[in-house]
Amino acid sequence: MIKFQPQQVDRILIFDTTLRDGEQSPGATLHIDEKLTIARQLARLGVDIIEAGFPFASSGDFEAVQQVAAEIGTENGPIICGLARATKHDIKTAAEALKPAFHHRIHTFIATSDIHLEYKLKKTRPEVLAIAQEMVALAKSFTDDVEFSPEDAVRSDPEYLYQVLEGAIAAGATTVNIPDTVGYTTPQEFGALIRGIKENVPNIDQAVISVHGHNDLGLAVANFLEAVKNGARQLECTINGIGERAGNAALEELVMAMHVRRQYYNPFLGRPPESEASLTNIDTQQIHKTSRLVSNLTGMLIQPNKAIVGTNAFAHESGIHQDGVLKHKLTYEIMDAQSIGLGDNQIVLGKHSGRNAFRTRLQELGMELSEQDLNKAFIRFKELADKKKEISDRDIEAIVKDETQSQVVGGFRLELVQVSCGDHACPTATVTICTPDNQELTDAAVGTGPVDAVYQAINRVVKVPNRLIEFSVQSVTAGIDAIGEVTIRLEQDGKIYAGYSANTDIIVASAQAYLNALNRLHDSTHQQNKTQNQETDLLVEQTVHA
Repeated sequence: MIKFQPQQVDRILIFDTTLRDGEQSPGATLHIDEKLTIARQLARLGVDIIEAGFPFASSGDFEAVQQVAAEIGTENGPIICGLARATKHDIKTAAEALKPAFHHRIHTFIATSDIHLEYKLKKTRPEVLAIAQEMVALAKSFTDDVEFSPEDAVRSDPEYLYQVLEGAIAAGATTVNIPDTVGYTTPQEFGALIRGIKENVPNIDQAVISVHGHNDLGLAVANFLEAVKNGARQLECTINGIGERAGNAALEELVMAMHVRRQYYNPFLGRPPESEASLTNIDTQQIHKTSRLVSNLTGMLIQPNKAIVGTNAFAHESGIHQDGVLKHKLTYEIMDAQSIGLGDNQIVLGKHSGRNAFRTRLQELGMELSEQDLNKAFIRFKELADKKKEISDRDIEAIVKDETQSQVVGGFRLELVQVSCGDHACPTATVTICTPDNQELTDAAVGTGPVDAVYQAINRVVKVPNRLIEFSVQSVTAGIDAIGEVTIRLEQDGKIYAGYSANTDIIVASAQAYLNALNRLHDSTHQQNKTQNQETDLLVEQTVHA
């Protein structure tokens, strides 16, 4: 891993913001243990920088950044970054959270477009210029690695933008990030902006040019690739392109575009155009695994025709295409499925397989479990082996993720679910749920179908107000005995909470996914109430002392 020195950058740096901007997708809120799980996989993937969160945003975000910094931010690991507004409190809080990381970066930002200055900041151009320089200098006092972003850069006056960037670099910024905050620009315009910055910011050679962009017009990846051609050397992206509104530039699409077309996008002097060397540090065979992990933990499903990681990305239905691929893959495939870690579902384990063989296979799949989680996952595996004759890697991934990553510690637990339904019967469900204080409660309800009846019964027990806004079921593998994955999204007071579960019994999976989402909702409400009570106690204490 590089000790960050802009003049020595010899590849395109991949700055992953899945844990920060990606988590801002509605319903994609992650718990600390889930953030750590994703961060570990991002390190295996080979990203250069992990933006772990916005430490000042909440105590939970601070703790998450701190734990990622401590566990993932090793000497040979990625740079761990924390976001901070251009304010003293934000920057100091970020610095404190990042302390455990061997390589750490403070990423501070302030808006520079006239519309943001007038309506959001209510400040003049000279005031913002001064703030940018002062806050970059403050960040520099905590770390040598400082990134500065002029928010809404693409709608800023270029001449003013040049001044702000020059001032930020002079104050100590080693990376200047050019954000397309609202997803407004086009490839030609974005390329021209990056080229203009290289030509008009006198000290630009002292910093890496980075880009950040949203996909509101579906142009984020194209914009970034054009930016690379014009001098950008860092790309800020997310797994599966998740993020605010229409999302961010997708990491997997950027990386594979530069891998497949590396001769075209090669921007480095001295590297032969025909070189087989990758333009990034990404281990592409980890892409599919990382994509699945993020999708499962965030509850953000991947559309089948999604580039690179969609289920149809390497599928061929046309007879002409099938014939061509059978004769030679390159007739209709520009990349090999194995290059992103997508192989055939191989049967690796069965009901006679032992615990050691199961542990070894998990390690081969990149899953590192504690002894407690391994024991739980092995029990689920044995249960599945009694139901299914053939068990694939995808089956193993599904049950492990369901067993170890979908539960909220100390939440409601499903003990029993039973349904009665048919074309001439009223769908009825009975559920038994163990509450957080270890009481077993049983209730029954009717519904429009078996799943609705189950959800009505759960609501009668849990009594957490919510609105179901999405229910999705998909099969993990082919066959009548396939595991079904259920992903749901609940809404309460404008906030969205996701739940996931997998089981050969789709009713059980539906019940567990719903309960997982309710646990997230309940846990979030509990944490908010706890924070409010602490703030109230602090205010009372301050009043008494005053």
